[in-house]
Amino acid sequence: MAGLLKNDKIFVAGHLGLAGSNIVNCLRRHGYHNLLMKPRAELDLRDMRAVYEFFKASSPDVIVVAAAKVGGIHANNTYRADFIYDNLQIQTNLIWGAHEHNIRRLAFLGSTCVYPRNAPQPMKETDLLSSGLEYTNRPYAIAKIAGLELVNSLRSQYSRDYFSVMPTNLYGPGDSFHPENAHVLPALIQRFWEAKTTNQPSVTIWGSGKPLREFMFAEDCADAIVHLLENVNSKTFNDTEIGKLGWSHVNVGSGDEISIAELAKLIAKTVGYEGQIIQDASKPDGTPRKLTDTTFLKSLGWKPKTPLAEGLKRTVEWYADVFQTNQDKIRSN
Repeated sequence: MAGLLKNDKIFVAGHLGLAGSNIVNCLRRHGYHNLLMKPRAELDLRDMRAVYEFFKASSPDVIVVAAAKVGGIHANNTYRADFIYDNLQIQTNLIWGAHEHNIRRLAFLGSTCVYPRNAPQPMKETDLLSSGLEYTNRPYAIAKIAGLELVNSLRSQYSRDYFSVMPTNLYGPGDSFHPENAHVLPALIQRFWEAKTTNQPSVTIWGSGKPLREFMFAEDCADAIVHLLENVNSKTFNDTEIGKLGWSHVNVGSGDEISIAELAKLIAKTVGYEGQIIQDASKPDGTPRKLTDTTFLKSLGWKPKTPLAEGLKRTVEWYADVFQTNQDKIRSN
């Protein structure tokens, strides 16, 4: 059977998030319109009984697990218990629930933070669990590893046609721009935009600026995930080193990286901020480098389309429109 059928009933869990909303849009562009979506107010994914009742009532054919409690280094390190507990609940209810309700196909979105802090670069799928994790996001990473292993175990024990994807750092229109709890790229956009509009002489960013990060436009990531849903099957991993080691996940990344210091400069330029950029080296850097090896993804016939400069321009333009709209609402009230 094909990976996806045009009349499949597809439940996108986390459809309001950055990854989920882009996956919904991409599915529609590919001709899949029988989509199920439930906001948090209507379905608490941490509630097993509610999730199971929803599955029983709606009978989805396919589930995309894009729902998760996410955040940047500050949020991950501050709300450690919340990050592991909430994510374990959400993903276990969805993944085991899919199995219990005989749902044909599932894709689980993990994160490249599952890889060791000092993993060889670029990081291959087979580097998983080869050494210790980064402390600042270890609870989140362990939760994601548990979800990935649950998918593997269901494949092994019950022959479920489920798999996982490990997206790199995503960004784009619709992201969270909270100055403290957001991921680094949108948080920097927000801070430089605020500094520009309030004429601040400088902006201070966390860490030394030396860590290298890979960023991927969320629209590209969604396109890669839909491509995998359409093309990956139970035999895809069998003859690969990944499959022989018992894994069933695919790295999804751009293949390009940039230092945090250079990223800050590029964002400042894109926003139009001309003040000073100060590095606060007393704050943690996080993992020194996180570049994904996307050889396997490319072998499956997919590659990214959006360079960082172009994606940043589109994201800043979207943010500017939203900011202006909000300001107009404030004035009208």
